[in-house]
Amino acid sequence: MKLHSKIVGEGKPFLILHGFLGMGDNWKTLGNAFSEKGYQIHLIDQRNHGRSPHSEDFTFEDMAKDIREYCLENQLENIILLGHSMGGKTAMFTACDYPDLVDKLIVADISPRYYEPHHHTILEGLNYLNSREPDSRKDADKMLSEFVKEQAVRQFLLKNLYWKEKGKLGLRMNLKTLTEKLENISAPLPEGKRFSKETLFIKGEKSTYVPETDTELIKKHFPTAQIEVVKNAGHWLHAENREVFFEGVMRFLL
Repeated sequence: MKLHSKIVGEGKPFLILHGFLGMGDNWKTLGNAFSEKGYQIHLIDQRNHGRSPHSEDFTFEDMAKDIREYCLENQLENIILLGHSMGGKTAMFTACDYPDLVDKLIVADISPRYYEPHHHTILEGLNYLNSREPDSRKDADKMLSEFVKEQAVRQFLLKNLYWKEKGKLGLRMNLKTLTEKLENISAPLPEGKRFSKETLFIKGEKSTYVPETDTELIKKHFPTAQIEVVKNAGHWLHAENREVFFEGVMRFLL
C-alpha cells in the first residue's frame, strides 16, 4: 500500500505516525520544529486515514507492513520512529517486527497493553455527519456537536473534511472500515515481541493511558525504555504542551 506523506527537511529520516481518526498534517508544527534540528521528517497518513488508500484490512500487523514498504520505496534505513496513541502502537509493532529498520523508537501516550474500545460515540457522530453531506464547516460542527461536546476534539475531527463536490462536504477517512474494525486498535502487543534498541515512552501527566502499573509490561517488551512525563498535559500531550514534549524528544535523540 502506497501511503501518503508530507516530507520536510533534510537529514536522518524521522517518521511520525498520528493517532486514530487523525492524519500526518496534525503534526505539521512539530514536524517543522524537528526538521530545523537536522532531520528529514515524514508526516505519514496511515491506511484508512487522511489521503492514504482505504482497505478492509486494518490490523497493527498491516500498518507495520505499510511502514516497512514505505521505507523500502523511499530507500530509508535506520529511521527514528515516533507514534502517538494508535500510531504509537503501530510504531511498537513496526520496531518489533522489523528491528533492523528502526534506530530509535518514541511512543507517545500509549502502552503495549489491551485497551477497551471507547470511540463509539465519536464514530456514531462522524457517520451521521458523513451521511448528511453538510454544505459548510459550521453546519458540520453543529451536527457533530450533538455527539461530541468538546470543541477541541470536534476541531481535530473536522480537519478530515473535504469538498466531495460543490456544496457537499465529506470525510476523508474510511469510516466504514474504522467503524467495523474498531476493536482491532485495542489489540495488545503480542507476548514475546521485543525491541531492545533505544526507546522513549513519553506520557501526559493528566492522561490515564499509561499508568505506573504499565511500567513492568513496557520494560518486558522494550528493555531499554526510558519513561518521561509531560507536565500539564493529557492524552494530546504534543498539542497541550508542545514545547515540553519537543524538548523531551530532543533530549532523547541527542
